[in-house]
Amino acid sequence: MTKTHDEDSHAIAAPGAVMNTVTRWLGRRLGLYLTRHGRSVTTSWPMDPARLAACLRPGDVLLIEGTSRISTAIKYLTQSTWSHAALCVGDATGRRGADGEPLCMIEADVVDGVRAVGLSAYPGLHCRICRPVGMTAGEIRHVCDFAVQRLGEQYDFKNILDLARYLLPMPPIPSRWRRRMLALGSGDPTRAICSTLIAQCFESVRYPILPLIETVHLQDPNHAERVREILHVRHYSLFVPRDFDVSPYFQIVKPTLEAGFDYHALAWDDATPGASPPRGGGYQVTSRS
Repeated sequence: MTKTHDEDSHAIAAPGAVMNTVTRWLGRRLGLYLTRHGRSVTTSWPMDPARLAACLRPGDVLLIEGTSRISTAIKYLTQSTWSHAALCVGDATGRRGADGEPLCMIEADVVDGVRAVGLSAYPGLHCRICRPVGMTAGEIRHVCDFAVQRLGEQYDFKNILDLARYLLPMPPIPSRWRRRMLALGSGDPTRAICSTLIAQCFESVRYPILPLIETVHLQDPNHAERVREILHVRHYSLFVPRDFDVSPYFQIVKPTLEAGFDYHALAWDDATPGASPPRGGGYQVTSRS
C-alpha cells in the first residue's frame, strides 16, 4: 500500500506538533518557577491601593517593582527599579473578578499569557504611574481596544528561556548587551512580554515612547542653524519597563500629590536624631505612597 500526500504531510507535521507541546509544557513549568518569590526586596514604600485606584486613568502605564525570580533578572538586565508593566484600560474589558473588582489592567503574565487583572494583583508592591500626554479620547480608546484584542495570547516562552539563563551564576553582562538579551524572544507577533505588548499598543497610534531621533539640517542659506528632528519607530521588542519611566513623553503621576498633599499636616518625630525609638509603644508605622 502506498502512502498518500496527506499521510506524508501528517507524518512530517507530527514531530513538530509534539515539539510544540513539549515547548509549551517546559515554558509553563519554567514560568511557574520564575514567578515564585525570590530574594530581592522592594526599594520603596508600596503604593496605597485606594489612592492608586483613584488616580489611574485609561491609557496610563503602571510600572511595578516585582520581587519574583523573573523580576530579579529583568531588574538586573535593565539596571532599573521596574520589572513589570501593565496598561490601565478602565472598563474596556467589561470584566469583573469573583469579588466584583473591575479587571481594569491588562498585562502579559509569564504563566497565563495576556490577561485582564484588578489592582489587587499587585499587593504591597512599589508602583509608578506613567501617563501619556496630549492624546485624544479616541486615541486612548484605540490603545485600550488594541490591548483588549490581545487578551488570551501566549507569553513569549522563548523570552522566558533567555531570562532564565541570567538567574544562573555567570559573569556580569556588559551593559551594551543587556537590552539585546531581553529582545531574544521568538519575534512572533501573537506572543508578548509585558513591555512589548504595551509598546505595540502605543505604536498603533504612533505615540512615541523612546523613538530614534535623526537630526536633519535644513538647506536654508539664511538660517544655517535650522534643523528638523525626524522620529523613527524603535522596534517594539526592544522596549523594557523602565523606558516608560525615562521617556520624555510620559508624565510621572504621584497619587500622594494628586490626593492633595500638605506637608504641614505631617507628624514628625522630634526626638534627637539617631536616638532609639521608645520601647513598649510609641508609633505604629504604616506605609503610604
